Amino acid sequence: MATAAVDLDSSSAPTPVWRDDLQNHTFLHTIYCQDWSPSVGLSETYDEDQLFSFDFSQNVRVPRLPEFTDWAQKAGDSSNIFFDKTFCQEMIQEIGPNLEGQIPVSRGIPITEVYTLKPLEFGKPNTLVCSVSNLFPPTLTVNWQHQFSPVEGAGPTFVSAVDGLSFQAFSYLNFTPAPNDVYSCIVTHEIDGYTAIAYWVPQNALPSDLLENVLCGVAFGLGVLGIIVGLVLIIYFRRPCSGG
Repeated sequence: MATAAVDLDSSSAPTPVWRDDLQNHTFLHTIYCQDWSPSVGLSETYDEDQLFSFDFSQNVRVPRLPEFTDWAQKAGDSSNIFFDKTFCQEMIQEIGPNLEGQIPVSRGIPITEVYTLKPLEFGKPNTLVCSVSNLFPPTLTVNWQHQFSPVEGAGPTFVSAVDGLSFQAFSYLNFTPAPNDVYSCIVTHEIDGYTAIAYWVPQNALPSDLLENVLCGVAFGLGVLGIIVGLVLIIYFRRPCSGG
């Protein structure tokens, strides 16, 4: 069993010597194929932020964010993608058996973290993000629990390549936070059966109505303080000057 990847790195363009303010950026177009599920995948990232994946069952590019939808529809390189897919699968068939037992099947263990997409306010809709790093090969299942009971409705898991041809993954769950919430993201690395669990509980959050009351109180206090300072200045400047 093996995993292969075809990676195109566009960061090698030379920097003109007369421009010192240019920054290097990396665009990765990575197609990977393997004996496990998913058998083939494509990831396109810019500075390790995923832009697109590819749905090989529908033969369409899939934007990670709605803002990228127009770009995904204009892409006309499907023939190149399927050429790379075929090439990758042929590598697995021809070269994979010769490397059996000579390379590690799995590199390390996945590292999982859960956080909110937006600042936390009780009673306001938000999104939980389950981030998985140190992932190789890119085969995993992600399950969510709320109060230790299974939760349905999580979005698709996005897998993307990072420098060094390791992978990261993100799973998203829409929710409305409450003070007593306990959420968990359960990630199973299918190739070795390793399971990583990350928990999320509210920390340092104010209920929405309390937050609004606090802000109103602060604004009122600043207004009163401004009035007092104004009166003191008026009284001071109306006093007759004592001359020597």
